[in-house]
Order: sequence, then C-alpha cells, then structure tokens
Amino acid sequence: MSTPLLPAEYRRAISSEEIVRLPIRRYEGEVCVVATEDELERAMADIRQERVVGFDTETRPAFHKGEDYLPCLVQLATAHRVYLWQLQRLDFSQALAEILGNPDIVKTGVALAGDIGQLKRLFPLEPAAVVDLGHVARRHGNRQTGLRNLTALFLGTRIPKGARTTNWSVPRLTPAQIGYAATDAWAGRELYLCFEKLGLLADA
Repeated sequence: MSTPLLPAEYRRAISSEEIVRLPIRRYEGEVCVVATEDELERAMADIRQERVVGFDTETRPAFHKGEDYLPCLVQLATAHRVYLWQLQRLDFSQALAEILGNPDIVKTGVALAGDIGQLKRLFPLEPAAVVDLGHVARRHGNRQTGLRNLTALFLGTRIPKGARTTNWSVPRLTPAQIGYAATDAWAGRELYLCFEKLGLLADA
C-alpha cells in the first residue's frame, strides 16, 4: 500500500523569498531555564504527564577545521512551557535518558538522529518513541524537510534564526538565545500536532 501524498491544499516547496514575506512567530509562553535540582524535579513532573514533547539541542558552532563540540543545551517543549537544560550546569543524564527512552512520550522535531547521536557521546541512551517530522514529510512527498521550511509550509509562519550560530556554551544565555531555542522546540511540537490532524503520522 503506497503512502498518501500531502493534502492538496499544502504545498511541497516554498522559496526563501516567500518565507521572508511570512509573519514572524516566536514562542511567547513560559520558558524555564533549569538550573537547580528542584527545578529539574518540577520539570520532570510536568514532562512525565505529557503525550508529546518538542525536542531539540544546541551546540557551540565550529568555525574552523577540526573543531568539534558536544551539545550544551537541550530544549523540551510541553503544552505548558519550554524547558531549557544547560548541560554544563547540572547532571541531566539520568533525566534525559528517562525521557528519551520513555515509549509513552513522543519526542518530536527535525533531524533528531543527529541530536540523539551527539547526546549518546555524553551518556548512555536508548531512545524510544522518537518521531522525526522531516522523515514524515518526505514520506508524504514533501521536498523541503527543514524545521523552518516545514513551519512555513504547514503553519504559515516564519521562525527567526538569528541566534543559531551564537555561542551556546556561555554560562548565561541571552534573551535572544532563550527565545530562539524555545521557539525551535515549540515549533516541533506544533508541527507534530498539525501532522497528527492531517493523518500523516499513521506510519511514524
């Protein structure tokens, strides 16, 4: 049985010029930068109740040949707020292994194999219930599978990327970094819910 294509009202490609003309949308809800054990416990209590969480990581950019950095930030978006976990501040390994390995909580986003592969360099991890939206879109005939392209095509908005190449290993994130990181995780969750309504996740 062949995989159905996207509904006719959804396009399969969009140009950079068209994306620029779309309205910018950023995550405007609560963001928690988890910095203490108590904050981590509260975050875990929230996340454990979720059916779907948006998931992403950020890594210090490498500008020179031979540079290689590990993830320094993990973002998890629930229905109520986005949690930012700076990996150098606390030992999040047990909590992340629990969440990413929980078969009852969908972890969703774009290009997640790379994120999970990098986290595996930091601590043991057996992922379960991970849904890569880029793979889902590709199976349904979409030619553009990046987070920003999918957000433009399916949600009709443009998410900014200005903070993408900033130094994510800094001890204190800037407001621009916090907004960027939270928006990426939130957008992944919103796209999942959109795909779910469209019936695109049956084989995910």
